[in-house]
Formats: sequence, structure tokens, C-alpha cells
Amino acid sequence: MKQFLKKLNKIDTFSPYFFLPFILVLYFFTSMFDWHKFEQFNITVSIWPPVILAVICYYIGVYVIDKLQWTIPSFGLSFLSKYVIHFIVFLTILGLGAYILMTFEGGFGISDESNRRNLNPKLNFFSQLLWFGILLLLSYKMILEKHMNWKKACIYGVIFAAVMFLFLLMAYRTPLIIMLFTGIIIFHYVVKRVKLTWFLATLFVVGFAFSMFSFLRVIMEDQSLAFNNRDQPDIALLEEEAREKLLTAEQKVNLTPKWIRAINAESVTSHIVLSTIIEYTQQEGYLHGQIHKGIFSTVLPGEQISPRMKVSEVVNSISVEKGKVITRENRTTTPTFIGQLFLDGGYLLVAIGFFLYGALISLIYNKVKQEGIRSFHSVAYAFIITLFTVSMHTGLLDLILVLMLGFVIIASSVIKMDKQTVRY
Repeated sequence: MKQFLKKLNKIDTFSPYFFLPFILVLYFFTSMFDWHKFEQFNITVSIWPPVILAVICYYIGVYVIDKLQWTIPSFGLSFLSKYVIHFIVFLTILGLGAYILMTFEGGFGISDESNRRNLNPKLNFFSQLLWFGILLLLSYKMILEKHMNWKKACIYGVIFAAVMFLFLLMAYRTPLIIMLFTGIIIFHYVVKRVKLTWFLATLFVVGFAFSMFSFLRVIMEDQSLAFNNRDQPDIALLEEEAREKLLTAEQKVNLTPKWIRAINAESVTSHIVLSTIIEYTQQEGYLHGQIHKGIFSTVLPGEQISPRMKVSEVVNSISVEKGKVITRENRTTTPTFIGQLFLDGGYLLVAIGFFLYGALISLIYNKVKQEGIRSFHSVAYAFIITLFTVSMHTGLLDLILVLMLGFVIIASSVIKMDKQTVRY
């Protein structure tokens, strides 16, 4: 066992070949422990063909770019190098101002789900720049430390935790997860190598903590508010056999305590959503870009349907016929990144999307290998692979996250180091 663990710990936990595909497979593996939820939602379509295709195409993208040793070009924008950090500082200040205004105007989102969902959308949009800016600045500062020690690492950790707490008050998980794992990756390359066994233990603790956070967020909802209504479709409209089958499945589900179901509730729900998306496309066809177009069209004037609202409409149109609602009214659904690609273009778009995922991650990783750990490229790599890994659950449908991704890619391509970097 010791020899096995020793060999296991030789794996670079956060390399392109391991981190993202491992999380992706683990995520959907845990969804198989469904506590009879699949029976309750009458799930019959397998998710594994697109999941396996996604993993294969991702590896192809990573391998091809790795062998060619290609990196992100500068796009002729190298003259902007000296302004990158100044611009990040500006974004951070802008985000802080928006966060403060949003807090005074709408209070804290953690107080109730209805409050979180109704925060000022413009201020909410710009407030995300606070955690983004702090994350980049702190990570870059850590990278440039000549003599990093545990004391300095703890100081950085406290600052990270303080900013994460601000977004915990808003009941947002995505910024927390991105900040946490980006910080861990930077720690891995700068302070002390994170062994795979340590990472797995941390992953279990973090996963359990976030699951319980989601669970508490749901059970603490004020049921007297119409926004938190949990009514289900009238099952009297179903045929007697289908109605009895549904009631029996619900009884089986309720045999498992809610807190146990909550441990992997997110991945189970994502499995149900992805399966339902595939079922929808078999009946109605693909949306041919509507989901991805919606990422940008929501900022246009007039009535717009956000991508997640469209996904909610799609999956509920199937589930309502079976007597259940996957997503409650006024709520949105996270389609998983595979789901958003499949809904717009099926297996072809899943293959293209994950090939590009792998290629882009490998392009940035090659930059790190060529120019050294102590460079902005390490920050870019840590952020991008974390964002892509998180999007396996959330999908990449938020305009602010797409803009963050674009900024980090451009910043990594144009920024120049004014000191000799430490190479592998």
C-alpha cells in the first residue's frame, strides 16, 4: 500500500492530463448514487456516450498542442504589457464599489434565496470583478515572492478567505470554488507540492462542505414567500400506472435522509438535467446556437431569455409530462458544460468544444513550461483550468466569466516578465 501511494503521489495533480478529466469523471461517477431519483424523474437516456466523447476529445486537444509545443501568440499586443496589472487594479476597485452599492441596496443574498435571486443585476455583474481582481493580484504576488514561507502563505490565505467570505454572504458558490482551487494550484507550484492523496482528502472535505452549504441554503428558505413555492405538477392528469409508479419512486427517495441525499445532490441533478437534454434533442432537435448566442444577447435592450432560463424551459417541458418539475418557477438550471454543448449541436459540438478546451489549456501550460513557474502564465493557467473544471457543473454561460476568461488569455499572451523566471 505504501508503494502504491508513493507512485500515486508522483502524479502532478494539476497537470492538464489529470486534473480536469479526473474531476469530470468523478463528478458523473458520484451521480450514479441517485437514491432512486432517476426512477422518480423517469430517466431512461444514458449520459455516458457524450461524457466519454468529451473526455476523449479533451485528451486529443491536450496531446496535439503538447506535442507541437504551441503557445498563445501575443496578437501584436505586447505594448500593452505594462498596463495589465494597472488594469486589474482598476477592475478590482470597480468591483469593490459595485459590491458595496449592491449590499446597501439589496442586502445579503444568504438571508434568503428570494433575496439572492433579486439582487441588482448590473451591480451583481460588476461586483464579480472584486473576487476576480483580488484573485489575480494575490496569485501574481505569491508567484513573484522570492522567499515564500508558511507565514507569508498564511497571510495570503487569510486575505483569500476574507474575500471569499464577502461572496459567501451573497450565497455564491462559484467564486468561492474558483478562488479556492486557483489558490491551491498556486500553492502547489510555489509553496509546497500538493500530493494526490492530500488533494483527494481536501476534495472530499470541500465537496462535503459545499454540499451542506447548498442543503442549508435550501432548507432555510422562507416558505411563506411566493418566490420559494415548491408546488409540483398535478399528477392527477397522469395515467393511473404512471401515477402509482411516481408515488412509489417518491416513497423510495424519502427513505434516505435529506442530508445524505444532499451530499451528491448537485451531481445527481446534473445527471438528470443532461439526460433530459439528450431526450429533448431526440424529440425536438438541437437549438443550433441559441444557448451560446444567449450569453451575449442578454445584455441587449428589451426582453431577453438567459441561457439558463432556456435550459430550464427545455428540461421542464419534458419532466412536467412525467409529473415532476426539475427546476422550480423563477429558478434556473445548470446544464453542465456537456449539456449546453449538446443542446446546441449534439455530439459534434461536444467533440469540438472539448477539443478546444484541451487545446487552450495545453497552450497556456506550454507557456508556463517555457517561461517558468514564477510568471503570470502560472496564474493564468491556474485560473483557466479551474474555471473550465467548475464549468463541468455550472456550464460556461455567464457573460462575466466569459469576459474574465478572455481577459486572462490576452493578459497571459502579452505580459512580459521584467525578471529572470524560474524554469522547470
